[in-house]
Amino acid sequence: MAKDTPPRWDRRMQQRLARGEAAALGELYDRFASLVHSLAHRVLDDEEAADQVTREVFGYIWENPDAYDPKQGNLRSWVARLTQRQAVYRLRQTEATAYAETGRGSAEELEQKVRQASVAARADYIVTSMPAPLRAALELAYFQRRDYRQTAADLGVTEDEARRRLRLGLQLLSTANTRPLEGSSPPGYGRSL
Repeated sequence: MAKDTPPRWDRRMQQRLARGEAAALGELYDRFASLVHSLAHRVLDDEEAADQVTREVFGYIWENPDAYDPKQGNLRSWVARLTQRQAVYRLRQTEATAYAETGRGSAEELEQKVRQASVAARADYIVTSMPAPLRAALELAYFQRRDYRQTAADLGVTEDEARRRLRLGLQLLSTANTRPLEGSSPPGYGRSL
């Protein structure tokens, strides 16, 4: 039997969740819990808060499986987007409360911290959502300090293909900081799931 393509798996998972299959939630959790927790921890820098965001994200998915729209991207990207939004929302709440209680800092510092965390989360989201060949090339180049020739050899592709993958991956990653910060907020920004 051929392995399901991700879109088919995504649709079947959504259908199973909509039917209330607890096993589907367990399977989804097994597949994406580390992604959700690491993205939340990246924004919040707090283990307990990341655990709470992880529970909130999977709770939201369980209660709202129809909120996922396959036309907007794959399930992994949707889960990462939910996590980013919830983690930024929680950071904003936590920092605003700390600011109100202590009076230390300013509203501008609060917003700057939230923006930095949002950009970091968006970068993580972009990396985790990009196609596996691009992600693999970036991981080899930046985490294992491989140049494009070594990356090509490790991936079994031509040097030109390795350069293309690295260039495209970097171009995608460079968009993490291009989201407009004033004016309209992205959907879900500044509010809970």
